[in-house]
Order: sequence, then C-alpha cells, then structure tokens
Amino acid sequence: MFYQTIDILGTVAFALSGVLVAMEKRLDLFGVLIIAFVTAIGGGTLRDLLIGNTPVVWMRDLTYVTTIFITVVFGILFVNQLKYLRKSLFLFDTIGIGLYTMVGVEKGVQAGLSPVMCVALGTMTASFGGVTRDILCNEIPVIFRKEIYATACIVGGFSYFLFVMVPVPEGYAYMAAIILVITLRILAVKFDIRLPNIYKKET
Repeated sequence: MFYQTIDILGTVAFALSGVLVAMEKRLDLFGVLIIAFVTAIGGGTLRDLLIGNTPVVWMRDLTYVTTIFITVVFGILFVNQLKYLRKSLFLFDTIGIGLYTMVGVEKGVQAGLSPVMCVALGTMTASFGGVTRDILCNEIPVIFRKEIYATACIVGGFSYFLFVMVPVPEGYAYMAAIILVITLRILAVKFDIRLPNIYKKET
C-alpha cells in the first residue's frame, strides 16, 4: 500500500506537469489529455516492459488511468490558480522524478535485479515520461541538456542502497532517497549547477 501510494502521487505530479506543458503549447483538450497521459505512464510502461511485467501496471489497475483523468480535469479547471507556470511545471516535474525514481528502484528490487540495474530502472522510470512529453511538444528533453536531472535520480537511487547498508530502516531509507533526489534537483536549478559542457566556446 505504501509503495502504491508513492506511485499514485508520482502519477499525479507527472500528469500535472504534462497538463501545464500542453496548455502552455495551447493544445486542445484531447492534446492535453494525451500529453498528461504519456508523461504520467511513459516511464512506468518502459520499466514494466523491460522487466517483463506485462500487461503493464496501468492496464491491470484502472486506478492509474482514473487518477490521470481526474488530475487533467483538476489541472484544466485550476490552471489560473497554478500561478507562474514555469515554476509550477518545475515543481511537479521535480516531485515526479523523486517519487518515480524510487518506484522504479523498488520494482527492480522486487525483480531481483542488482543495485546498478535497479538504479538504471529507477532513472528510466523517472525520466522517460518527461522525455516523451518534451518530444511531442517539440522541446529538447531536459535530460539531454546540461541541467542536473538524471544525475539526481542516479545519486538518489544509489543513496537508497547505502542507507539500507548503514543500516537505516527500509521505509526511512526509501523516503530519504526521494527527498535527496528532489533536493538535488532544486539546488541544481537554484544555484545553476550544471554538468560540464563538452563543446568548446567559439572564438
């Protein structure tokens, strides 16, 4: 129940980020719904396909589809209350990657994968929905820019295994890793911390 709650919260956060991007692009109602849907379930779908967990979770449990529909309606009705769309998008996207990173890691643990593969699975779960959203909305995905995004997921994922080894109770380690991902992402944007640029400046 605890892990499903985290999964649902991540679904809401990513669906809202999809709604905000779609409305900023002035898409119609169907477009908003599609963008919210692929943002919310894209990473989880890839994760389930990779570990052979089929039919994928949102096909077996309509809670996820219902949650996305309700979130889309909420986002459309209260978009004016979600002031400063860019900041709201950043907030929901950041919360989403924190939650989904650990959902993916947990799925990897349940599948008996090594910690490295679990972290890779968590990073894909957190990132792929946003990548799909950005591509469909004709944006360069955040994960492909210099911003700290996937790196935060990787650090947070490995921190979970370190916390468990200390040892920290599993539930606390899980929550600490989520908070670490979110904190790293916020600090990176606030202080403009970026990955090194491999391209030389033109003279």
